[in-house]
Amino acid sequence: MAHIGLVALLVSDYDAAIDFYVNALGFRLVEDTPLDEDNRWVVVAPPGARETGLLLAQAATARVGDQAGGRVGLFLHTDDFGRDYNRMRAAGVRFAEPPRDEPYGTVAVFEDLYGNRWDLIEPS
Repeated sequence: MAHIGLVALLVSDYDAAIDFYVNALGFRLVEDTPLDEDNRWVVVAPPGARETGLLLAQAATARVGDQAGGRVGLFLHTDDFGRDYNRMRAAGVRFAEPPRDEPYGTVAVFEDLYGNRWDLIEPS
């Protein structure tokens, strides 16, 4: 086994999710393929990702959002915290706290449009 290819993230609406991840977070839309009348194969990834992406899966019956039970469940690495933090804030991303320095790097928690908590991290 070489790597994890995709991580599924439940969403309530494909187009709203694509808009948030592409326009607010700056991800690229890797694929958007219709599967049937109701479902699509939608993959987004940060611009620097080579092998791993998010599969945006429209929920049929499951609860959407807060998929990590109030904990941070997704970690977005950056090589320029200030640049990405400021761009994301200007795009309307909600940060739950101001940036802080930790032994592992500079970090701030933000929430996606469904309430999933993410760390934006510039590793030290």
